Amino acid sequence: MNAPRLILRDVPPRASWALEQAGVPPLLARLFAARGVARPEELDEGLAQLLPPEGLKGMSEAAVLLADTLQAGERICIVADYDCDGATACSVALRGLYLLGARPGSVVYVVPDRAVHGYGLTPAIVELALPLQPQLLMTVDNGIASFTGVAHARERGLKVLVTDHHLPALVEGETAVPEADAVVNPNQPGCGFASKHLAGVGVAFYTLLALRAELRRRGAFEGREQPRLDSLLDLVALGTVADVVRLDANNRRLVAQGLRRMRAGRMQPGVAALFSAAGRDAGRASSTDLGFALGPRINAAGRLSDMTLGIECLTTDDATRALELARQLDAINRERREIEAGMRDLAEARLEQLLAEPALQGEPPAALCLYEPEFHEGVVGIVAGRVKDRLHRPTFVFALGADGQLKGSGRSIPGFHLRDALDLVSKREPELLKKFGGHAMAAGCTLQAESPEEAEDRVQVFGAALERVAREWLDAAALTRTLRTDGPLPPEAFSAEVVQQLEAQVWGQAFEAPLFCDPVQVVSQRIVGERHLKLRVRQGGPSGPLRDAIWFGHIESVPERGHLAYRLALDEYQGQQRVQMIVEAMSEQAARPANLLQA
Repeated sequence: MNAPRLILRDVPPRASWALEQAGVPPLLARLFAARGVARPEELDEGLAQLLPPEGLKGMSEAAVLLADTLQAGERICIVADYDCDGATACSVALRGLYLLGARPGSVVYVVPDRAVHGYGLTPAIVELALPLQPQLLMTVDNGIASFTGVAHARERGLKVLVTDHHLPALVEGETAVPEADAVVNPNQPGCGFASKHLAGVGVAFYTLLALRAELRRRGAFEGREQPRLDSLLDLVALGTVADVVRLDANNRRLVAQGLRRMRAGRMQPGVAALFSAAGRDAGRASSTDLGFALGPRINAAGRLSDMTLGIECLTTDDATRALELARQLDAINRERREIEAGMRDLAEARLEQLLAEPALQGEPPAALCLYEPEFHEGVVGIVAGRVKDRLHRPTFVFALGADGQLKGSGRSIPGFHLRDALDLVSKREPELLKKFGGHAMAAGCTLQAESPEEAEDRVQVFGAALERVAREWLDAAALTRTLRTDGPLPPEAFSAEVVQQLEAQVWGQAFEAPLFCDPVQVVSQRIVGERHLKLRVRQGGPSGPLRDAIWFGHIESVPERGHLAYRLALDEYQGQQRVQMIVEAMSEQAARPANLLQA
């Protein structure tokens, strides 16, 4: 594949100037302005700036339903999901309901087994919950498409509260929601909540805020201090970052508040234990730690084992037990990495065969679909993401599930709404998809297969249908990988202080961490650790300073001169800190403003 096209972010001068005038350091003012921050108040991380929960459709009904249930002493069963967002949402709901007065033992939870139950509130999960004798089922991070599960629960005499953030299902061309007692989801029809990108854990947290307000109206806290829910924000931050939702201003406040608690040592024992198991310093907690260290360890439980491990880690108040569970999660995550490495090798071999086909001339098709009988269904989403990142194509990876059905997970690129693409595939191939759902950038589906031979055939039919949609929707520009950069970095900014200043900010989806770009001369290059390219480069002109750089997962040699796209990081060795470049790409051409790309 060719080097990505480097695009220079636009920096609105008025916004940058306004931020500087408000006391924001010049480098940060430039970075924030380039990410759409126009006013200093948008950077206010105070809880008072959070959008009010009343803006969420269905919230008043949800608050009344929960308050009635708590005050009647009835039992609530939380129906969780098997990823980090679902685990943190379950933990927030469980801890929060007890903080708000639930009687001991009156809040329980069930979580689907990925291989056995599938996703969401299914009739099978309702039956799993019934022996716990709940009067109310509360879904977290799922339920918006659980029509049969909600109906089954109500037929069995249960009340149902759905809290979710996924896109509603399309029924006969119209968006629809299940007939639950209450539904809270910023993406449901008719909801005017300004932040459509709350994670499932964010919706659960907002539901607790509304419940507390309802209980306050009923006088439940008279004579005692109102329970504080900000103690849950470390969990909210972890689930929000791990689910890779768009970090709009509201989500950034939630994450910033959670990181602030972690750095101050005020976090759940399980979160502290996960930092320890991952070898990370909670005193310097960052979005990167949540997304690439803690989140994967929680996710690994749902992928290869039982998410109950993750939820128990996050809900126990016993620090010793939390550390024991965190170490178990760390071991499962190491196993996940080994499985992923083997699957990635198989995927690479299949891709090499594909790209060698004469008709393709080395260029991947508009969308990719991979399947091997050896693939593990718990890891297909990760492998799809790796392939998508490498080839910049919408990618689906399938595995044969324990129930004999093909389980597929997809990752997409800008301009290709994956859930909508699946909807079109289902219309064109009515007998192909058994079920599907998801977001614009990530989605999943299930194909029915009665035999290994049929599995191969069904995947081929799906791949051809998906690729047809991609050819219709994506032009050459959309299929060209691009990297948005923040331009050159002044030599004086290469300091530990600046790196720490950048690490203290909240970066993530749609508010990406800074990516700088400078012309460099490569002085030396060598392979380290068998998989990484270590560089010594001269920044700027012939008299520029020498810098250390590393390109992880890249072993091909690079030309002597080019434009390096990189992030800054601190390399600590034997007590010494050195600033180094983490290379993302190298191009012969400099980054250009988006409006000049066609020139």
